[in-house]
Amino acid sequence: NPYAGLVSHLRAAWLSGKTRPMEYRVAQLEALGRFLDEKKQDILEATASDMGKPSFEAYFTEILLCKNELNNTLNNLSHWMKDEHVDKNLVTQLDSAFIRKDPYGVVLIIAPWNYPIHLFLVPLIGAIAAGNCVVVKPSETTKNSERLIAEMLTCYLDNDCFAVVTAGVQETTRLLENKFDYIFFTGTTSVGRIVMTAAAKHLTPVTLELGGKNPCYVSDTCDVQNVARRVAWGRFFNAGQTCIAPDYVLCSVEMQEKLMPALREAITEFFGSNPQESPDFGRIMGDKQFRRIRALLCSGRVAIGGQTDEKERYIAPTVLADVLPSDPAMQEEIFGPILPIVVVANMDEAIDFINARPRPLAIYAFSCDSKGVNQVLERTSSGGFCGNDTLMHVTLTSLPFGGIGNSGLGKYHGKFTFDTFTHHRGCLHRNMGLEALNALRYPPYSQQKLGLLTATFEIKRKGMCTLL
Repeated sequence: NPYAGLVSHLRAAWLSGKTRPMEYRVAQLEALGRFLDEKKQDILEATASDMGKPSFEAYFTEILLCKNELNNTLNNLSHWMKDEHVDKNLVTQLDSAFIRKDPYGVVLIIAPWNYPIHLFLVPLIGAIAAGNCVVVKPSETTKNSERLIAEMLTCYLDNDCFAVVTAGVQETTRLLENKFDYIFFTGTTSVGRIVMTAAAKHLTPVTLELGGKNPCYVSDTCDVQNVARRVAWGRFFNAGQTCIAPDYVLCSVEMQEKLMPALREAITEFFGSNPQESPDFGRIMGDKQFRRIRALLCSGRVAIGGQTDEKERYIAPTVLADVLPSDPAMQEEIFGPILPIVVVANMDEAIDFINARPRPLAIYAFSCDSKGVNQVLERTSSGGFCGNDTLMHVTLTSLPFGGIGNSGLGKYHGKFTFDTFTHHRGCLHRNMGLEALNALRYPPYSQQKLGLLTATFEIKRKGMCTLL
């Protein structure tokens, strides 16, 4: 296997204990901070070259949010690493019971192309903080970002413990044949199944950050202009190539008629009368993706946008009205700047529509009545939820981010990333003396011993009264 030597080298470094001291972890994390600071312009240029990403969007997602993750981790790492002492029963009162935060070992991070810096760096921050050695596999699709990561990241990190592998599909398949102690994958559900199958051969635990069709319910009681701006921003950010973008709108026919002019106004406000000329609107990543997304324009009727330019891989911010559940745009995750609107009679029908489909990565609900938002929250299931806005829940390091069912497995961001890459090791350290206390559990057994054992080990339900 072409990667066996690399994995063995990293495993030897991990077994040496090099990555365990907090000082080492902090030094490597601070090096990542220097990478972000010193290579800021390179990151902006690489993402612009790869997919026409506006510098504002690139700075916000690829640099600012990563620095937030980094600084939050550095601010809290000493606390996260500490042993967590736990409750004890009567027998172990004089002993030490605690959870040790151990690193897994050698972990693999496979990143996608849509946020090529953010989606490898945020899990890497947690993996380093937890004390692991790491192999990073950036997406081969975004060539400029991949080259930047491969050439520059190794100048900042300890190459004995951290490695970047540039690989296509065939090479990645060979990479997955190696035994890793944890695999963190972000990408499509179909490839997630392949990764999980490969991991199963070594009984390797995984986090799968996948996608899906994220519904956005808009009630009849809401501020239409605000809804339009927030939905349009979430859908057309990064030219729609965001795993948590609102994938389709569910609303009444009356709300659809109100939303159309408001969405048209918001799109013009954001990108001008011709979004193709706007410096703030990106492009589709590749020709294959462009053709796939363009084919979805036959769904419903094009109410706003619909223009395309294959040479530029440009698809205008588009809204499709009167889309049917059977239309092509409703059969797959769109992952582009197209927003279908599906008409439902009421909230109950919208909730039934959502629950009849695989559980999504995010659900959005808009209503001036908080009871309406809470109804959607309580009666549905998804990886995350955001009421009266889109995407913004992902900016909080205090919230776990991850999917459920087809949309993924596991969670990360902030302390959740540290916990993901940490083995929580249950530990009991007993006193060598006081052997008389242990006699209750040793043979020969008796009813008297069983009664005393029960009295010392039993956990009783709080608030219950025993009548004598």
